[in-house]
Amino acid sequence: MTSATTTPLAASAHDHFFLGTDHQRNERKVWLVIALTASMMLVEIVAGTIYGSMALVADGWHMSTHAGAMLITALAYRFARKHAGNPRFTFGTGKLGDLAGFASAIVLALIALLIAWESLVRLTQPIHIDFNQAIAVAVVGLIVNLLCAWLLKDDHTHHGHHHGHDHHHGHDDHHAHEAPGKSRDNNLRAAYIHVLADALTSVLAIVALLVGRSYGWLWADPLMGVVGALVIARWSWGLIQDSGSVLLDAVAEGEEVRQEIREALEPTESQVADLHVWQVGPGHFAAIISMVAREPLEPAHYKALLVHIHELSHVTVKVQRQAA
Repeated sequence: MTSATTTPLAASAHDHFFLGTDHQRNERKVWLVIALTASMMLVEIVAGTIYGSMALVADGWHMSTHAGAMLITALAYRFARKHAGNPRFTFGTGKLGDLAGFASAIVLALIALLIAWESLVRLTQPIHIDFNQAIAVAVVGLIVNLLCAWLLKDDHTHHGHHHGHDHHHGHDDHHAHEAPGKSRDNNLRAAYIHVLADALTSVLAIVALLVGRSYGWLWADPLMGVVGALVIARWSWGLIQDSGSVLLDAVAEGEEVRQEIREALEPTESQVADLHVWQVGPGHFAAIISMVAREPLEPAHYKALLVHIHELSHVTVKVQRQAA
């Protein structure tokens, strides 16, 4: 087998902007949600202190944990945007959102653990509950959380357009400035799950408080707390798996792209000897492809066969002659 044949590097410098299509829009939405959550938090803490309501104070501090977790999301968006062109980051800052999502998932798991512990303590040591006041607090909290969830809902229906022209530069690497097609933003998903978790606890609290007020079942409130903690923990585990897979360049994240590459190249007289595909940002994938052929063609020929795969934002092709 002869030495590798590759296309020359680009004559001019090129960037690695592998941020999601709606990066700036999502960043603005998260800051708005933080403002809403923080405002509600301050109102509850101040009102609870003035009126002597521990229910209000407790719910206010509970909301502060989610506001803090969403701050991780917002700062990650900001950092990724500001340093997207920094050459220190070999493949850009597109995966920073997954790192933030992973950190937020850990925080979410800790919150679930705290809720479960507090609920178990309350099961063994019931306390007096002012049902009417607690229900009012839970309802207001639910309304705020539903509004925040609506703001953070990640809707990809408008991402159906493609940017095929951004994927072919006539050299070894090709790039797209925006994530084409559908993509999953684990950073935004983390903020969304935090809001959903808060909304879930509000719904379960309302149900438990209504039951407790009607039948005097004080144990219903902490029991619902345990149920909520288990659901939140499950959401957290799913987010840890998904964001962790991206951070570790797991094969599964690029399996669909990998299959498309093989389908495009294997019908030729060349053979795909080695293939590596990994995610470098929401909707952005990079690939290193090693081709073997009796009569090898220029790497540009193989690259041209991949132009239709819009998720491919960075491709390196290596061609070798097959031994006789």
